Amino acid sequence: MAILFDSTSRLFTLTTAHSMYQMKADRYGVLLHTWFGMKGSAFDYSYRIAYADRGFSGNPYDAGDDRTYSLDALPQEFPVYGSGDYRSTALKVRYPDGTAACDLRYLSHEIHKGKYSLPGLPSLYDTLDGNNQPRGICDPTEHDAKSDTLIITLEDTRRMFYVHLYYGVMEDLDIITRAVCVENHSGLDIYLENIQSVCVDYLHGSYDLHTFYGRHVKERNHQRTPLGHGIHSVGSTRGTSSHQYNPFLILSDRDTTEDTGNCYGFSFLYSGDFLGNAELDQYNQTRLLLGIHPDNFCYCVKPAERFHAPEAALAYSAQGLGRLSRIFHQAYRTHLCRGKWTAKRRPVLLNDWEGVYFDFDGDKLIQMARDAADLGIELFVMDDGWFGKRDLDVSGLGDWTVNEKKLGCTLKELSDQIHGLGLQFGIWFEPEGINEDSDLYREHPDWAFTVPGKQPTRSRLQLLLDFSREDVREYIFSHICQVLDSARIEYLKWDLNRSLADLYSASLPAKRQGEVMHRYVLGLYDMLEKLTQRYPDMLIEGCSGGGGRFDAGMLYYTPQIWCSDDTDAIERLSIQYGTSFGYPVSTMGSHVSHCPNEQTRRITPLNTRATVAMSGTFGYELDVNKMTEDEKTIVKAQIREFKEYYDLIQYGDYYRLTDPDTADAYHGWEFAAEDGSEALLCIVALQIHPNGPGRWMCLKGLNADSIYTVNDEEYPGDVLMNGGLLLPTAAEEYESFRIHIVECPAV
Repeated sequence: MAILFDSTSRLFTLTTAHSMYQMKADRYGVLLHTWFGMKGSAFDYSYRIAYADRGFSGNPYDAGDDRTYSLDALPQEFPVYGSGDYRSTALKVRYPDGTAACDLRYLSHEIHKGKYSLPGLPSLYDTLDGNNQPRGICDPTEHDAKSDTLIITLEDTRRMFYVHLYYGVMEDLDIITRAVCVENHSGLDIYLENIQSVCVDYLHGSYDLHTFYGRHVKERNHQRTPLGHGIHSVGSTRGTSSHQYNPFLILSDRDTTEDTGNCYGFSFLYSGDFLGNAELDQYNQTRLLLGIHPDNFCYCVKPAERFHAPEAALAYSAQGLGRLSRIFHQAYRTHLCRGKWTAKRRPVLLNDWEGVYFDFDGDKLIQMARDAADLGIELFVMDDGWFGKRDLDVSGLGDWTVNEKKLGCTLKELSDQIHGLGLQFGIWFEPEGINEDSDLYREHPDWAFTVPGKQPTRSRLQLLLDFSREDVREYIFSHICQVLDSARIEYLKWDLNRSLADLYSASLPAKRQGEVMHRYVLGLYDMLEKLTQRYPDMLIEGCSGGGGRFDAGMLYYTPQIWCSDDTDAIERLSIQYGTSFGYPVSTMGSHVSHCPNEQTRRITPLNTRATVAMSGTFGYELDVNKMTEDEKTIVKAQIREFKEYYDLIQYGDYYRLTDPDTADAYHGWEFAAEDGSEALLCIVALQIHPNGPGRWMCLKGLNADSIYTVNDEEYPGDVLMNGGLLLPTAAEEYESFRIHIVECPAV
């Protein structure tokens, strides 16, 4: 078992294939954090803690006159507000008498075979049952589980509540998960004002904090910042994980590279407000916290109720950032994404949005679908504009009835015609949005987020529905199902095109309005879970203005997410590069769009647009009827090539060879088979110069002792990895190359 407990020292040691996580309940029952990093002996690492007179830091009452024992200086597993620890803390509880100072001590623990799951929340799973649900720690069929669960219970010294700390140890995946449950065992209401899902304290070290910032159409830019004294934080109060910051953080040693050095990854499986804090304290200790953002959060836990905080996934790598990313890639592909599309090849699609926007009818869509089928495209997606009064994005949201007048036919007739061409059919929805110019808003204005007595904050004349309310969700869900049941539909794109504002729910009393944002996210998950259960064969793609909700929480329900509304291939290099640190290629929605590009007006070769889009789910988003015959010939070849390399791209090991923002003329990345039998090298020429120097790219993930064929030439694996491959000379700016490397059969 990967969980060891020493009853004498009350020491907990959790081990994965290459990492170790350790904590202990000390003599006062305080749960100390003692180690997270390289796997080693299950020795008590608390010997590393230095005790000294800490002066103004203060001491617990039961420590007596021991001025060396201060929670303001000790590494803790779950530090709480009001305990004498003045650093950022993981929990703040408001008691019935208005006070907020609490004190947690170790009470008990349980060790189980299998991985825990969380009610109403996404989590990594060990195995799934026949209904696509995680088998939990109480499932009798879980005897073959490869994961283990530790539950440590802490009790408030005022005897008001318990805190259950959940740890999932996924040994083979090199992943440890954390979650928190607060159980009210008093007879009174308590209020959670802050709850973080993970806290890790590092006694010493100089670290860099890696975060992923951006904006709409420019998401997840990699930023590496040396940690100095103080609090360094990123987060979102927009109701979604947001375009601006991503709930994935990395701490690394200062000298860590892609291939060497220590680094620690923290991923939050949640799609709403979040806060990630890294604090370097007065004693040069580093604390990292990740959880729900407290600004819009105050949750009432009634007597005998439990509150479950979302899960966080942790991983450690001693072999650099690349290895850390591949740990998360494998875990999320195989133990977070669910359903048949996790392992089944996904269809190459054509989305009509950038081809026609709102300007279409049924005949136009059939014309596009006919050409798409001739090219080898397998799925046709009808995007926005097919429902209600919807010829611009300022009206119609909420009225999920097919505009048969615009289409010139029923949805079933359109779907049947598209299927008759040999294509599957998909459709776009924005279920969370509502326009004031809609029948639904005129009938139920109270269903939208608005603050009484205040004019609402609009975004494209759009408001948002109160998904914290079950009646609102049931109405929208029933209308979506009516549409989906009326025709043969294999794909659904779930979009959200604004941030949350004007938070007020008519279904909650004044004292509980701080629950709205979290209840909204739970409502979203409830809707998505019902959708996946009712339509288990449907491929669902998440979207929020592109990458505004690209997070691990959504991947539990949608195995792919539209990476960004920016479809420019050169812009996408940085966006997909940053995304790759925490998320696998198989989750990144990426399309070939037309040129000049809609967002940048940049002209990029068709081959390069495909090179970039192939490093994702791959599809097209343009008017195929306007393509030349030469372009159509190229597209046919691209689709054949993508299908040939599909398994290598989607399931192979991904290597970042250069950073597109700092690359010296050529940017490169690579997909390598896990066994090193083949690789695909992708190159984009960012700059060209006449009479320029030669360019080499060192490959990764090959077998050093094997011989490989590259463009009919043979090279030893170690030569390709150490000496590099001489790259072709680009004849034009932004030209790209896809180079297949194949291991020669052993003689």
